[in-house]
Amino acid sequence: MTAVPRVSTSTPVLSQPTPEGNRLGELWSILPEESAVDEAGVLHLGGVPVTELAEQYGTPLYVYDEAGLRRQIRRFIDGLNARWPESEVLFASKSFPAVGMYRVAAEEGLSVDIAGGGELRLALAAGVSPSKLHFHGNAKTDAELRMAIDAGVDTIIVDNTDELDRLERLLTKPQKLLLRVIPGVDAKTHASQATGGADSKFGLPMDQALAAIERMRAHPLLEFEGVHLHIGSQILDVEQFGEAVAKISTAGEFDVYDVGGGLGVKYTYDEVAPSVDAYLDTIVAAARAHLPSGARIMIEPGRAIVARAGVTLYRVTTVKRTGRTFVAVDGGLADQMDAALTGQRFEALLGNRALDPWTETSQLVGRQCESGDLLVDRAPLPEARVGDLAVVATTGAYGYTLANNYNGALKPAIVFVRDGAARLVARRETYEELLALHAPALEG
Repeated sequence: MTAVPRVSTSTPVLSQPTPEGNRLGELWSILPEESAVDEAGVLHLGGVPVTELAEQYGTPLYVYDEAGLRRQIRRFIDGLNARWPESEVLFASKSFPAVGMYRVAAEEGLSVDIAGGGELRLALAAGVSPSKLHFHGNAKTDAELRMAIDAGVDTIIVDNTDELDRLERLLTKPQKLLLRVIPGVDAKTHASQATGGADSKFGLPMDQALAAIERMRAHPLLEFEGVHLHIGSQILDVEQFGEAVAKISTAGEFDVYDVGGGLGVKYTYDEVAPSVDAYLDTIVAAARAHLPSGARIMIEPGRAIVARAGVTLYRVTTVKRTGRTFVAVDGGLADQMDAALTGQRFEALLGNRALDPWTETSQLVGRQCESGDLLVDRAPLPEARVGDLAVVATTGAYGYTLANNYNGALKPAIVFVRDGAARLVARRETYEELLALHAPALEG
């Protein structure tokens, strides 16, 4: 993954202006940390103009601010360690399961949580030590458990008693385990992202959990270390995390308490998201009040690490002014499923004309054959033209994770930008690769 230098021959003047007549000034808290515009109104990410990124790598394109990404990782690791030295930060890799990201996580000292055989293979390929891997999932198969055991993953987070049956049958050497417990906290988030309530499909209620703990403690190869919880995702009220810590303490005194992730981020102009410091202060205050002082605390940020660092870059292909103004781009819910799946609101700008007056309210839509393929509803933008570059902000989490082939779409490439250089970390899928899975039908 060799860095590719910019093609610019002179250094542009970059700034983060707040001009009248648009909302660019409000976007700087949503766009990646290393964002700025030049005097021509072209957005630069990590010092690289989006016009050059589009020309070199094509669109749709996932672009990540690597410096901002690493800085955010350090905020979690250093912040938690300063407050509670016996601690560990795990990257919830379902938010961005790419080899390039796993490698950054390993380089910065993150442990990694994985939730399936594919994520296990990607993490190992990136050089993540098995001793830094924690294996999640509510329906692990025999094959996946064998993969994890053979790889030597540090910890398996047990979800249910059927999984204990499998482990008792498969294990030939001791294996560290945590047990996922339902904390009984109804998170204030989208229903599809809430996982801590009594009706959650994840974990065991307290009475069943206590019986499972006794079962693990009685088995010579099941090394029970503590409990795990996760109340949900995109949570903007940090007090709910403190409530979850208090509730999990009722399970008993253990060596390890993994309190999950779920810290929300600012996606929209109007949202207010907690800082990493506010989140850590709440977690640690609750731990001091309710958990053993010598216990090991783990947290699992995912979205909160990667969301802001990433944007998705599109090319405008069609502009229609009918009942509404429709600005259509060359991607959509095939590469940004979260907009349709959870109704997540995003914000956008025209990356090649950021300083133009934002005089129009547009429906920024995708190319997939669904009316729900709406990337941004009522987006304030300049009057868009065919060929413009639309940048959808704060899409670093779950975009690549949920990418699919709707209408035969190809999964986009991923580029990391830093210090004026771009490097490709995942290439764009090809039509040949799309057809390769169908070789049996073609051969027939």
